[in-house]
Order: sequence, then structure tokens, then C-alpha cells
Amino acid sequence: MSVPFSEEQQRRFDEELARVLARYPADRKSAALLPALRLAQQILGWLPPAALEHVAGRLGVSACRAREVATFYVMMRPEPLGRHLVEVCTNVSCSLRGAESLLEHLEQRLGIRSGQTTSDKRVTLREAECLASCGTAPCLQVDEEHLENVTPETIDQLLAQLD
Repeated sequence: MSVPFSEEQQRRFDEELARVLARYPADRKSAALLPALRLAQQILGWLPPAALEHVAGRLGVSACRAREVATFYVMMRPEPLGRHLVEVCTNVSCSLRGAESLLEHLEQRLGIRSGQTTSDKRVTLREAECLASCGTAPCLQVDEEHLENVTPETIDQLLAQLD
């Protein structure tokens, strides 16, 4: 199994994983799979197969189980994304307040469809099932920043600020 981390990344992963595992009984370290995958993703930016295997090996679970978890949860990134992830909530409240037109606006401005990444790898755009902001819909999330009451003008300002 190849190690997906540089030496410095491996040191960071080991230190932070030790803190995570301290919260679990020694015979239940497999229960830390989700936070361990999140940690690997924070370090690498996504979860390549080598990272899934590495985390699985450290926790005593199969690589298949790690892959199942990584592909089940939307916040996990089993494929590389752009430098920025823009997610538009298209659930009921946001849809009623114009989320589809905001998504179309983003698609036009970025020149991609939902689920795609710009050719310069700057932005990945995708729909989100719910971002828990029904009272301030429509909303979207850029990387991990939550934006509410979004308008086409808000989107234009946001895109101008992304590197």
C-alpha cells in the first residue's frame, strides 16, 4: 500500500488521527472512519484510492468499507475537484425562491453544467440536497462558507472574488 502523504502531511495526519482516536474505545477505532477520512481529505484536498486504503489500514477496516463511506456522504470527495466547490441548494424552500435560476446563472457564468469542473480547475459546481437554510433561501455554499438570500448579483460578486 502506497502512502498518499508527504512526510510533513503524514506527521500531521498521525498527530491529528491520534487526537481523533483518543475519543473512541481502543477496540472501536473503526468507528472513527468518517472523521479519519475527513482528516485525510483536509490534508490532500480529496480522497484518492491510496488515501482510502491508508485510512482503512490504520483503522482496521477494509478499503472497500472506506470507499463505501467516501462515496455515500456528499461532503466526502472521492474524486478531485476544482480549487473551489460551489454547491447550490435545490431543495424545496430554495427551489421555491429561485434556486434553479441561480444554478442556471452559475452554469452560464462558469461555462459548465452542475457536476462539472471548469477547464482551468478553478471551480466545481454541483447541486446540494439541503444546506439547512430554509428561512433564508436560496442559499449556496462556497468551499465551506455558507451564503444566504443569494441573488444573481451575489453570485457575480462571489465569482469575481474567487482566485
